[in-house]
Amino acid sequence: MTKGHPALLTDHYELTMVSAALKDGTADRQSVFEVFARRLPPGRRYGVVGGPGRLVDLIRSFRFDEEEIAHLLSRGVVDDQTAEWLAGYRFTGDIEGYAEGELFFPGSPILTVSGTFVECVLLETLILSVLNHDSAIAAAAARMVTAARGRGLIEMGSRRAHEEAAVAATRAAYLAGFSSTSNLAAGMRYGIPTAGTAAHAFTLLHDDEAAAFAAQVAALGKSTTLLVDTYDIAQGIRTAIKVAGTDLRAIRIDSGDLSVLAGHSRELLDSLGATETKIIVSGDLDEFSIAALAAEPVDIYGAGTSVVTGSGAPTAGLVYKLVEVDGRSVVKRSEHKATIGGRKTAVRRHKPTGTAIEEIVVSQGTPESRTGDRLLQRPYFVGGEAAVLPSLDESREHLRQGLISIPWEGLKLSAGDPAIPVTVVPAR
Repeated sequence: MTKGHPALLTDHYELTMVSAALKDGTADRQSVFEVFARRLPPGRRYGVVGGPGRLVDLIRSFRFDEEEIAHLLSRGVVDDQTAEWLAGYRFTGDIEGYAEGELFFPGSPILTVSGTFVECVLLETLILSVLNHDSAIAAAAARMVTAARGRGLIEMGSRRAHEEAAVAATRAAYLAGFSSTSNLAAGMRYGIPTAGTAAHAFTLLHDDEAAAFAAQVAALGKSTTLLVDTYDIAQGIRTAIKVAGTDLRAIRIDSGDLSVLAGHSRELLDSLGATETKIIVSGDLDEFSIAALAAEPVDIYGAGTSVVTGSGAPTAGLVYKLVEVDGRSVVKRSEHKATIGGRKTAVRRHKPTGTAIEEIVVSQGTPESRTGDRLLQRPYFVGGEAAVLPSLDESREHLRQGLISIPWEGLKLSAGDPAIPVTVVPAR
């Protein structure tokens, strides 16, 4: 972690298990762990796999350096045997899972990690941290994209999240179909288009609104967006068009009754001859408020807080469970948290029209193949070597196609059953 390593982005108990397994001789037992959700967050009909692209890079650089190992020894977290093992740690196993941007449902085996017990268990916290966060953001953002009905969405939640979480959230939102972001770090790292206007503070800095607008247009040209609700919105629009002309790219409204204001603003812009000037609205928008604006003349939505917090579901609820040891199925039987043992294989079943109808998950076997079936798992690591993954834009298209494939009821924002059922066939 000190030199960019993610090794200490983990829980103490992972190293407790590693130490104990090294001591009792069980460390090298061949094990299979799976990541899945027992249920979707309340009100959700599908989940979205987000984060594998980030996760692969983190696992590739998962190393313990001398400073980190010295720290663990000094705190009594590990003994000398474990410290020596950590010094040479490299993941040498296999990881396969659902593609980034794939839809998932309760029981979907999103990720399968195979190798020795100790090398696999050590990755638990990191894997869940990345996938739970990014999948939660991607699912919430996908619902907003559906609600927007083809209109543009700007992600602007950086000021409502931890600085690194904000970058990861931006990536997940772009995966889900957002068109741009205010976050410059995400723009640089992932090639996501960036956009920005100005805050009310910039208007208040100047002696009057006209002076603020003139300064912004002078610096950025008429392709900029002017924030018109610092004082009186109608007057702000008039001033914006007077200063910038009728070819001003856009105005932004960040407060008030957006449904009413959008209609009035469109009428006013048109009356001033600014028929091509777009209207951007923002201000604590989520999928429900975006859907409520569907009939209004809004061109672009700006969403922040609800994006970076998963719109009320900040985690996807994914778990990481041991399901197989030395080829033998193992099962957790505790009440309310039971698991189905064995490595799973999953396919998505479709009608001839392409509509998804069911997900079949088979433990320690392969589903019977039918026309229209699509195998869901793909390699991420083979023998410790990372596979070549689709680009972020390719994953974004994968999700878009996935949302088209599910029954229309599955896109509703109201509570209901998962978009398609999952049938899990236990090992015989």
